[in-house]
Amino acid sequence: MASKPDVFCLMGPTAAGKTALAVELAQCLPVEIISVDSTQVYRGMDIGSGKPDAEVLARAPHRLIDIRDPEQPYSAADFRADALAEIGSILASGRIPLLVGGTMLYFKVLRDGLADLPSADSRTRNEIESLAQQHGWEAVHRRLAEVDPEAAGRIHPNDPQRLQRALEVFLVTGRTLSSHHHQEKVARQQGEMELPFRLHFMAIQPARRDVLHQQITQRYYHMLDAGLVDEVKRLYERGDLNVSLPSIRSVGYRQVWQYLAGEMSYDDMVEKGIIATRQLAKRQLTWLRSWKNLHSLGSESDRSFEAELRSALKFVESVSI
Repeated sequence: MASKPDVFCLMGPTAAGKTALAVELAQCLPVEIISVDSTQVYRGMDIGSGKPDAEVLARAPHRLIDIRDPEQPYSAADFRADALAEIGSILASGRIPLLVGGTMLYFKVLRDGLADLPSADSRTRNEIESLAQQHGWEAVHRRLAEVDPEAAGRIHPNDPQRLQRALEVFLVTGRTLSSHHHQEKVARQQGEMELPFRLHFMAIQPARRDVLHQQITQRYYHMLDAGLVDEVKRLYERGDLNVSLPSIRSVGYRQVWQYLAGEMSYDDMVEKGIIATRQLAKRQLTWLRSWKNLHSLGSESDRSFEAELRSALKFVESVSI
């Protein structure tokens, strides 16, 4: 175990400052950054995803951004395969991989592996999307609770992507997602999914929820000022994209898409976009609270950027010695 190379993961809720911290770490340590973000993988989805701009990328290049067209779904399995390849490449160059982002499911599948799940099924997904459009995602959650109460207990009714996938797995295979995960757990315990490196997790965990909410609101208005509506309009006018795609369902993009489709007013779009982002942050924090062996950056009395940077540097150095 001691001979395995070290790989670091920087986690945290949206708007917490992960990118800024990762870029600073890249100036201090021989690390290369791998993005762990389910929206930043898409080309042309820059503002709403919080994708680093050209100046930031010049200082600290990020891998796994701009690797898909928005029409192409990108799954957790895709991420795991891509991340393993990038980690191997970075380690082979003698540098340290630093995975940074807020897509907690991606971190989980990297750490735990993947159950033998079916590929996406467009017909089944369209049926689930139709149910959601007619009766809301709460109806999808109720349907999931009927067939897989364990998964329904884990997945929030406001998490459409995971809801859809969990119900899709059951409808396609006749087996619940929970049963697949139990099988995966057994395989992991038997050592079948052991990684050739050691993962170390650290996280930005804001001490005050109200401060994070304020940051989320400010960040959303900044995105609007930067041209978020025009960015989504370009996607909307392509004609080959729709709201059932994972890219367009992303937080922030879905609300602007609905505004452009005439389904809500501008003010409603702003309100729902901020609420959806807050709900995302809440889910991310829930993941972090249950994450094992997680090093929280900063201290209870000091969660400033400088304290988080000092804490991250100390953590990496202590592990790497």
